Amino acid sequence: MKNILIYILSFFLFTSAFTQVDRSVLPEPGPAPEIRFGDAESFTLNNGLKVFVIQNDKLPRITYSLILDRDPILEGEKAGLLGFVGNMMTAGTSNRNKDQFNEEVDFLGARISGSSTSLSASALSKHQEKVMELMADVLYNPAFPEDELAKLKTQSKSGLALAKNDPNTISTILTSKIVYGSDHPYGEIETELTVDNVTVDDIKSYYKTFFKPNIAYLAIVGDIDVATAKSLVTKYFSKWEKGSVPGFTYEKPKAPEKNMVALVDRSASQQSVIDVTFPLDNFLSSDDYLQSRIIGYVLGGGFAGRLLRNLREDKGFTYGAYADIGSDRLVARFSASSSVRGSATDSAVNEIIYEIRNLRDNGVTEKELEGAKQALTGSFARSLESPSTIANFAINQERYKLPADYYTTYLKRLNELTLEEVNSAAKRLLKPDNLYITVVGNGSEIQEGLTAFGEVKRFTNMGDPERQIAMDANISAEMVIESYLKAIGGVEKAKSIKTGKLESVAEIPGAKLNMSYIYDENNESFANKITVMGNVASNTVIKDGKAIVSGSGNQSQELNDEQFESLKMSMFIFPELHYAQLGYSLEIDGVKDVEGEDAYQIIVSNPTGGKQINYYSVSSGLKIKTESAESGEIFYSDYEETDGIKYPMMMTLKSPMIPIPLTAKVEKIAFNVPVSEEDFK
Repeated sequence: MKNILIYILSFFLFTSAFTQVDRSVLPEPGPAPEIRFGDAESFTLNNGLKVFVIQNDKLPRITYSLILDRDPILEGEKAGLLGFVGNMMTAGTSNRNKDQFNEEVDFLGARISGSSTSLSASALSKHQEKVMELMADVLYNPAFPEDELAKLKTQSKSGLALAKNDPNTISTILTSKIVYGSDHPYGEIETELTVDNVTVDDIKSYYKTFFKPNIAYLAIVGDIDVATAKSLVTKYFSKWEKGSVPGFTYEKPKAPEKNMVALVDRSASQQSVIDVTFPLDNFLSSDDYLQSRIIGYVLGGGFAGRLLRNLREDKGFTYGAYADIGSDRLVARFSASSSVRGSATDSAVNEIIYEIRNLRDNGVTEKELEGAKQALTGSFARSLESPSTIANFAINQERYKLPADYYTTYLKRLNELTLEEVNSAAKRLLKPDNLYITVVGNGSEIQEGLTAFGEVKRFTNMGDPERQIAMDANISAEMVIESYLKAIGGVEKAKSIKTGKLESVAEIPGAKLNMSYIYDENNESFANKITVMGNVASNTVIKDGKAIVSGSGNQSQELNDEQFESLKMSMFIFPELHYAQLGYSLEIDGVKDVEGEDAYQIIVSNPTGGKQINYYSVSSGLKIKTESAESGEIFYSDYEETDGIKYPMMMTLKSPMIPIPLTAKVEKIAFNVPVSEEDFK
């Protein structure tokens, strides 16, 4: 290998010395490469299972891909069920428990996985029969263990809790609901409640209803001949019983009659997540399908796309901007998306719409067309390296009634597209005046600018219309803070507390997180130490107007002025007492719904421009949540009285920076206790 590399390098250096290349000009495109892969030989079992065999003996491996062809399902109050089916089916059988099943698969160096519409496996070809036996065991005898479902539900709910604070996930939820509607399979979302509703009996019922051979396709790709494949499939899958499977139809989503803006307010966000989108008809068999690949690439195909050149290279609004025209038999979706700095939100939306309109009205250039063809040709050719791609091709041809030469002539047809054909399709596909414009960002800063593009409707982080909550116009931010201090025990009582020591514990997978907090407001000092299994994970100390943070490796770092300003509030037991003296400004931004509780939203801005958003319950006056771009969301609950003052005994952190929500419980708390210099080393 080393000699080959040296030869290639030498050849390159030698030839480049005599060849001058104009790198500003794209190379002339060559003829479309001829795509050849093994022809699929097929047969059908008496139970209706259609089987495709594509022999490829280049490597001693084999891949099995079983696909169910069913209509999309609206899960309703059981949303989340379909995501559990595959893991439940491969979590052991009546013949092998989960550990035994996994051991057998691992011993073979194989892989077996499933989903609600598939079962797949891969292994060395010498293990082809054993792997098929294991697949058949999963197919016929899934055990569906209760403990596995409990574990999957816990994992799912942890992810859902975090998703509520992730702007990209919020954008996905919002866009799905806006484009498709909650009564469409592509628009419904799972919640902690719907996940809790799922039972093992629900999964068994789905399995018994939809895992039928007469709606199934099995593709076998690899080092196996047709005779052997037929013998094995007949042996292991012929007893699979066919049955009737229900079908479903749904009202087709439509693009809006005029542009509409949907906004989710995340007051702590410094960036806005934008998705400009609408539903459309586009699929493999559509007349404009190949043209849609070209149009999507020219508009938003990474570094070559017009959106990236405009929003990143010309305007400096973002690091990335992308567009895609989807493909789906039921309903597809156009999407142009980017995450931009908050102050550039309306400008970025304007540029995205401009590029969509410009491409529709003026089309692509000859240079862009050729560049897109080359890029898409390379991508298609690389995809053929995966056996699963070949399997999908074979299944798709039968499943969607595509021409027999659909894939073998794919690149030829792509490269024969003319400028006129592509630009004509762009006029049909792109709709710059019928857009859903979804934005997740700081509503108080960006909403007014977004009104230029249409009516702005506000939604929650779960994609539901934001509940409009009336607020007394006479209520001020200062009045809310005063009410909070009264609710915890009064201003004078809060001011009388000058020192404090707290210890709290949080559970993380496999370990406990111990956190200690020491306050000395007389000397404006603070210490926070976090330990995991006795080892110091981090140590933060504020004193003498400085903040020092050290990690598990004992490296210490002094925070800069901006970082210190953001952390400064940590050194006070009740920060609200000190806002005025530190020059913090307060702004009330209405009443918001926080996990079902009405709360005043107070924007707290420090002198360096950093912001933290506090939420105070309308009914109790207590602080129930804070959020910031740096820390994510912190929820406060279980207030208890200590020495005449109320303090939250439970704090839950939700941040994209941690894999699961972190709930800390205060185990020890004491106010006005002795502290020393030793506590702040």
